[in-house]
Amino acid sequence: MSTTTRPETQPTQTPRASGRREAAWPVVATREIVVKMTDKSFIIGTLVSLALIIGMLGVQVWLGQREDTVKVAVTTSQAETFAKEIGTSAQAADKTRRLAVQRVADTAAAEQLLRDEKADVYLSQGDKGWQLTYLKEDNSTLQQTAQQVALGSTLQQTAAKAGLSQGDLAKATTVQSKVLEGSTDKMNLAKAVSFIFAILFFMSALGFGMQIAQSVVEEKQSRIVEILATAIPVRQLLAGKVIGNTVMALGQMVLYTAAGLVGLAFTDYKRFLPAVSGAAGWYLGFFLAGFLALACIWAVAGALSSRQEDLQATTMPLTMGLSIVYILGFMATGAVREIVSFVPIASSVVMPGRLVAGDASWWEAAIALALNLVFAAVTIIIGERLYRRALLQTGGRLSLKQAMALED
Repeated sequence: MSTTTRPETQPTQTPRASGRREAAWPVVATREIVVKMTDKSFIIGTLVSLALIIGMLGVQVWLGQREDTVKVAVTTSQAETFAKEIGTSAQAADKTRRLAVQRVADTAAAEQLLRDEKADVYLSQGDKGWQLTYLKEDNSTLQQTAQQVALGSTLQQTAAKAGLSQGDLAKATTVQSKVLEGSTDKMNLAKAVSFIFAILFFMSALGFGMQIAQSVVEEKQSRIVEILATAIPVRQLLAGKVIGNTVMALGQMVLYTAAGLVGLAFTDYKRFLPAVSGAAGWYLGFFLAGFLALACIWAVAGALSSRQEDLQATTMPLTMGLSIVYILGFMATGAVREIVSFVPIASSVVMPGRLVAGDASWWEAAIALALNLVFAAVTIIIGERLYRRALLQTGGRLSLKQAMALED
């Protein structure tokens, strides 16, 4: 009698309830990053924004290098000498400006050059002094330069007759300007940097924030979140969403900042590159802290909604807050600007601008960044609690008060 030997079966192993679950947030974060990286609209939007930054800087480089040549027609040697003096003075004030002098036989020939558009102005001397003749439109900048040169020449002649040296004349007629805190160019650059940081922060926080809120409400509306909640802790689901989108937002901001700094090196403002580079480094730190704080709030806005139509109401406070930060970023001045530079979120765009202008020290930036990090920690703690309480509620849109009243 033969016996059949049955293979031994391994006992089914069930997970121990008391065992520690493997961290799931990296999986969620990776998924968020992959979804973004494969989203054509995100890629196109990033490339368009990068092209705009490079294009704006390219225009600045082009304007800075483009020569503005004024063609001057003259008929006498005295006018030719005077025109060359005007050209020297104009180029000293602005290296891109120059005068090309052409001497012709008489007034008729000079006026014909104007009509043929081969000359921009005809310089002549009459009974009432020097005259600039144009075809259609005058050049106020050229006229001011000519007046300054004529006045300077007259003063030199008068001083020579009076026995004054050119040095004494220069001291008596020179008026200089002095700015106690930075130069005019530096102040203008600081305003531009504040505006750029403000608009980049606004666009990134709004774009990625809405993505977080929409992702949460989509999972909630489709009931997928109920399956996810049974597989991984809700706080890890939130952590994955926040970390994944923060990595993408910060990476995009680093790309924009690097492009801006490289482009700045080719403009007339390249001497301010060290100050702007330092401020840009601080800005990235502020951006990270500010975005972490806002990311959890955006997730809460999605959790309070039960469908996509609810997002307009739940995200309205965030959108308005970001708009205020955007406006303060480049409009706040004086004491208001100093105070706002220490207010969390708003300091993310105001403090870097103050650093470029030289209005703030590194320790002030460190204090403002620390306040941002504290605010981020508070919003993460409160946001995680509200997110966890509201996520599985599908009875309709919740208010913050209702979410706070729910039990864990």
